[in-house]
Amino acid sequence: MTSQTTIPAKITKEEISTMPHEEYTGQIVVVDQPRAVARAVSALSAEAHVGFDTETRPNFRKDQHHKVSLIQLATEQVCYLFRLNHLDGIPRPLVDFLTDERVTKIGLSLADDFHMLRERVKTLQPAGFIELQKLMPSYGIEEAGLQKIYAILFQKKISKRARLTNWEADVLTPAQQKYAALDAWACLRIYQYLHS
Repeated sequence: MTSQTTIPAKITKEEISTMPHEEYTGQIVVVDQPRAVARAVSALSAEAHVGFDTETRPNFRKDQHHKVSLIQLATEQVCYLFRLNHLDGIPRPLVDFLTDERVTKIGLSLADDFHMLRERVKTLQPAGFIELQKLMPSYGIEEAGLQKIYAILFQKKISKRARLTNWEADVLTPAQQKYAALDAWACLRIYQYLHS
């Protein structure tokens, strides 16, 4: 990012509503078999920076509680969707990756994600993570949400339509896959933009 570029501090929902939709056009790899985990983690471990996000089936009643269903990890070209409810939790190679400080993982609202992940692995100590919200003030951005930050930097809208869908479904729909991949990839893209 050049120093001459002026980044707006804030943006309104009305401004975002007029923007074109962003779409994830990279490859999506759904990891729902234990034997596929190590291969996916090996590919991710070769990267310097990876975008990160999670999804959890929404609760529509007070007495409902669901564990995190999906971990998304995105490179520039590929996003891996780890279906934790099909993998019987967080497999050891994925735990090792989340605690490996050698690969920088970029996300937003990480405290919430880490809390949910520890419901599956109590001893999880994530390492190598960068919280985008903490970076924003140094660029003069006063927004904290992914949709608004992305719109400020790229003048494109990230749809949140699939957020409240069933992430524990037997098969994720193409719309769910694209939504999940876009959120993780957008975190990586924001980081790369700010550090270019």
